[in-house]
Amino acid sequence: MESKSVILKGLLKQSSLGIVRVGRTGNLIHIVQALEEGGLNCVEITMTTPRALRAIEEAAGKLGSVLIGAGTVLDGPTARQAILAGAEFLVTPTVEPDVVQMAQRYGKVVIVGAMTPTEILTAWEAGADMVKVFPANVLGPGYLKAVHGPLPQIPLAPTGGITAANAGDFICAGATMVCAGGWLVDKKAVAEGRYEVLTERARQLVTAVEKAKAGMDKEQ
Repeated sequence: MESKSVILKGLLKQSSLGIVRVGRTGNLIHIVQALEEGGLNCVEITMTTPRALRAIEEAAGKLGSVLIGAGTVLDGPTARQAILAGAEFLVTPTVEPDVVQMAQRYGKVVIVGAMTPTEILTAWEAGADMVKVFPANVLGPGYLKAVHGPLPQIPLAPTGGITAANAGDFICAGATMVCAGGWLVDKKAVAEGRYEVLTERARQLVTAVEKAKAGMDKEQ
């Protein structure tokens, strides 16, 4: 079990997070392994996944080189269960102060979902380590850039509709991290057992983010 500072440092270094939301947990380990092979070692397993707690416990136990977190955490009791199952970080879809408090109590990273500037600031003041801006595909990189301007101190993690094609745009707009789900973990590919598709998409995502970050470093 790593310290909170180590986990946060790992997330910030990767700057990309894979979201796993599947209907069956039987192939979850294969999914996470496929993403890791593509260079993505930060993965969120949503609580909407059947037997999510068991899946988190299994993934955390077998894949020590991958940071495993719990997503779609809506309340304090669920947050505690996820942490005890092995989740190193928690992600909420909305501003949930009790989840933040539980994460702080156990020394875990918490990424809080928000959309408006008021919600983003509220999440940050409540103790969020990062704020998940959702739905990113509706709001767009321009929105993120506009919000980042007056709130540069808040690490933003756009989520929703993130692909390798637009990840770099969000990074350049001020995102600290991008979170990809549906595009990354293609349901058809998973159903057909073609995990190499996930590996390639993870590689594309990581490459796009690294390229964008490198370009920004050169400009500074």
